[in-house]
Amino acid sequence: MTAETASGSMADAPARWSTRFKRVPVTLALAWAVVFIVLAWAALPSLFTGYSGTEGVPGEQLRPPSAEHVLGTDGLGRDVYARIVYGARHSLSGAFVAVTVGLILGTLLGLIAGARGGWIDAVIMRLVDSMLAVPSLLLSLSIIVLLGFGTINVAIAVGAVSVARFARLARSEVVRVRRSEYVEAAYGSGGTFWAVLYRHVLPNSLTSVIALAALQFGSAILAISTLGFLGYGAPPPTPEWGLLIAEGRNYLSRAWWLTAAPGLVVVLVVLSADRISKALGRTAP
Repeated sequence: MTAETASGSMADAPARWSTRFKRVPVTLALAWAVVFIVLAWAALPSLFTGYSGTEGVPGEQLRPPSAEHVLGTDGLGRDVYARIVYGARHSLSGAFVAVTVGLILGTLLGLIAGARGGWIDAVIMRLVDSMLAVPSLLLSLSIIVLLGFGTINVAIAVGAVSVARFARLARSEVVRVRRSEYVEAAYGSGGTFWAVLYRHVLPNSLTSVIALAALQFGSAILAISTLGFLGYGAPPPTPEWGLLIAEGRNYLSRAWWLTAAPGLVVVLVVLSADRISKALGRTAP
């Protein structure tokens, strides 16, 4: 490469990056911004608020939104914005556990069913169909009754419910990839079943599964918040988003911000995860 060519490539680099940024839809950029902000809340909550997430301030009960308390205070004088920020850690960690459980178990079942076929495929998919036939909330509540209350148990229950969705998608992707020419060529070159499965089938089947994981992340937050609202999640005074909404329902007539603020955050995060999932899904083959 000559000096002129190198200098020309360096000069064109800003233009190429500018073109790429212009191609990013505004809604997708906003979705990523919401996710990054919420992740920052969960990682370093003390950087975003000087108030405690569990301790109230005497004489500051049910203050409306103001410059001092951006989203107002609750019945115990606790800053609502601070509780939302500190609650991000509980809600996001629960969603992460739920998606991890569903992703690993569901992908494993779908991989085995799609790769082996035969009676193994039939048994696994009948189990998946049975799980999909039961309403998600009812199945989650049944698992929580067995495991007990708490954020982690709720997350495991939500993740177990999502196993069927991951398994069905993973199986369909594995069946599609298994019939491709390069997989047949790998077998023809002497590759063993497990080697071909690990090197060719699994990597080329994960794109759609990862897109589903992004969608399930938002769904998991919504499900965990719903179960927390019903009283099955973290106990008070834990600042979990679903619990915040539940605590504010007794003050709807005079303190609307207690339910509106955490509810809006949940909606924004779920919609952002859905938008990111659609963007990832478009990259799938």
